[in-house]
Formats: sequence, structure tokens, C-alpha cells
Amino acid sequence: MSLEKTLSQIKGSFSDYVLGLTEYAGEQIIHIKGQGVIDVLKTFKDAGFNFLADLTAIDNLTLGGFERFAVVYHLLSHGSAERVTIKAYVPEDNPVLPSIESLWKTADWQEREVFDLFGIEFEGHPNLTRIMNPDDYEGHPLRKDYPRLGRKERYDFPVIDRGIQKQKRTE
Repeated sequence: MSLEKTLSQIKGSFSDYVLGLTEYAGEQIIHIKGQGVIDVLKTFKDAGFNFLADLTAIDNLTLGGFERFAVVYHLLSHGSAERVTIKAYVPEDNPVLPSIESLWKTADWQEREVFDLFGIEFEGHPNLTRIMNPDDYEGHPLRKDYPRLGRKERYDFPVIDRGIQKQKRTE
């Protein structure tokens, strides 16, 4: 199914979820309420958008927007070479979305990264734990209200010897 037909289906079937449609650099962007993310993404997957190219988040703290946080899904159809972006908005006081790991297994680590760095939770994720920061780390470093210089009170991060030796440059 083409992107145009899928967009038309989304607007008709899930009009309660759709906040708007925009275009940037020739690609369609669908802005939706977070609670509709599974239905909308499943519709795109069934229409041939078989590849989750990226999953990330945006903190709209100083940008405005529908809600403070948006989780951004970049989808690609290998069959038609079409791309689409879906932005699912979640409020600051309850930043929770359903996990899409059941639709695309590649969402596993990407959802963990968004959880770790933005604090957005994904219900139903099989292992929603931090992926980049230590388990006891406080805060979410990619939030715009996170201190710019980071947390200075901790100096005991473990140093891991990975067996990589630095080589001297010879000129």
C-alpha cells in the first residue's frame, strides 16, 4: 500500500489520535497522541513499512509543541522505498508509551536508550533497564532541564580495562 493511502487510512480510522500532518525535506511527519502509537504503527507495518530505521525522542521543553516529550519513529518501506516519520507525544507528568518491541525487535535497545536518557517508560518492554548509564544513576541526561555541566558529586565511576592499548603516533 502506498504512503498516501496509508496516511488516508490513518486519518480516517484513527482521527482521535492524529494531531496533525507536516512535511519536512519531502518526508511526511504524522503527529499523534501517544496512546495511539501501537494502532498507528501496526497500520504502517501492515502497509509494508517493514523497517524501523530509528526510534528516538525530543524534549520540547523550550520548543513548545503538543506535549513536552515526543518519541520519534522513522519507518521505511523496502518495497516502495518510501519513508515516514511518526511523532508520538507524551506529557511530562506521565511519560509512558506502550513498547513496540513486539512489532520490531530492533526497538528493544532503542527504547532502552530513550528510557535511560529521557526517562520515557515503555510499558510491556521485556527488559526496560538502563543501557548507557549505571543502574543507580539519577536523572536523564538528554532532558533539557538536566544540569549542563552534569552531576559533579560523583567521581567513583568504574574504570574498565578493556585490554586496548594506546599506541604512540610515529611521524
